[in-house]
Amino acid sequence: MNNTTSTPVPMGQKIAFGFGMLANQMFPAALGIFMVVLVQDLGFPPVLWGLLFFAPRLFDAITDPIMGFISDNTRSRWGRRRQYVFIGALLMGLSYIFMWQLYPESGVTYNFIYFMIWSFVFYLGITIFGVPYVAMGYEMSTDFHERTQIMAIAQFIGQWAWVIAPWFWVILYDPAWFDGAAAGVRESSIWVAVVCTLLALIPAIFIKSESTLNDENLVPINRSNISNSLDEIARGFKEAFGIKQFRKLCIATFLIFNSFQTIAAFSFFIIVYHMFGGDPGAAGIWPTLHGCIGALITTFMVIPVVAQVSKRIGKKKTFLLSQGVSIIGYILFWFLFVPGKPYLFLIALPFFSFGIGGLFTLMMSMTADVCDLDELNTGKRREAMFGAIYWWMVKFGTAIAGLLSGLIMAWFHFTPGAATQPEGAVTGLRIFYTCFPILGTVLAIYVMWDYNVTEKRAAEVRSALAERKK
Repeated sequence: MNNTTSTPVPMGQKIAFGFGMLANQMFPAALGIFMVVLVQDLGFPPVLWGLLFFAPRLFDAITDPIMGFISDNTRSRWGRRRQYVFIGALLMGLSYIFMWQLYPESGVTYNFIYFMIWSFVFYLGITIFGVPYVAMGYEMSTDFHERTQIMAIAQFIGQWAWVIAPWFWVILYDPAWFDGAAAGVRESSIWVAVVCTLLALIPAIFIKSESTLNDENLVPINRSNISNSLDEIARGFKEAFGIKQFRKLCIATFLIFNSFQTIAAFSFFIIVYHMFGGDPGAAGIWPTLHGCIGALITTFMVIPVVAQVSKRIGKKKTFLLSQGVSIIGYILFWFLFVPGKPYLFLIALPFFSFGIGGLFTLMMSMTADVCDLDELNTGKRREAMFGAIYWWMVKFGTAIAGLLSGLIMAWFHFTPGAATQPEGAVTGLRIFYTCFPILGTVLAIYVMWDYNVTEKRAAEVRSALAERKK
């Protein structure tokens, strides 16, 4: 039924999966940069900006489990995943281009409605692509450490999105490139969409899968069976969250990623308004360097270190260690965002980068371990369902984070694009930038403290599964 192996996965397969991860991260990385243009240059109020983060991502979070059920139960000569990855890649690319065809003269109301509609289409594409794509990675190996290696390589390749995307700050606000940032996003979105679509198609074309046409274990998917399908989705949710270890992975990820996403856009505003008096031109490449160098550190230091350390001390201890290091980085940012000395914040980046860099490398590997535990309990392989639920937590957290970002700016009366800000507005953003992710990280460490799927336990589960199959 599934294309798993306990032998090393060929490097070509790992790289093909990694290119998909680059597309999977490049779209949201570029989107996060472009979204600032909505408030900075197109006049969107922070509350509307927050709604544009919230509503489409909430829709995305709702559709993910449905897509997980469909993918897990698809009977096809191409298997359960590849065709959806292919279709989703095309839909993401086309909708991303249309989404950013915004003109200032159209007015805020029209642009808001237009952008919201195309955002729903774009996030539907992300669901159709992302859920079966992530499940592909879970299925590639049954080996405890090989899974971490697969995810480490994928994250290594995917992290280049966060190296490249910050340079859009420079391109969009350089008059030598575009006549305004609004014109910049209209044209840049085309290039982003074409490149990312091609990358997203690679796993659909090159990652092997077996036919499921004759698999009698799969639930038929048709109109007459839709109510049963929804019942199965609800049952799958209940069973998945009934597994204590998986519940911990989801909650910890929600806490860390949600708190990080809430303050992520603030780095641009803090650098521009706190360090350069509100002049994006004077800020130059420093907002870019914040994201770019952090991503380079994650790519070349954090991910390799996390992958190696996890082999020595285990995934849980490595998770706790990496998140503890990230707290140091958030504390340092409070002291190192110094006007006139922008180079100082670079010192905090190596510590800060362990947070998100360690999170997904380890959590995706741990989720694959839990899929084995689920098969032992239920007799079913439901990688897409577990992937959908896990990423539902991520996306729901992102939706909440986007709304919180807008509300926090509105609370402090921070007005993007204004030459000056009310007293205390920038300081308020800085306080949240440091304290909010620390709170989320500490709570996540508490949740994961007694996580108990060790290498020994995972080996016992795989052995029991092997005996059952005999």
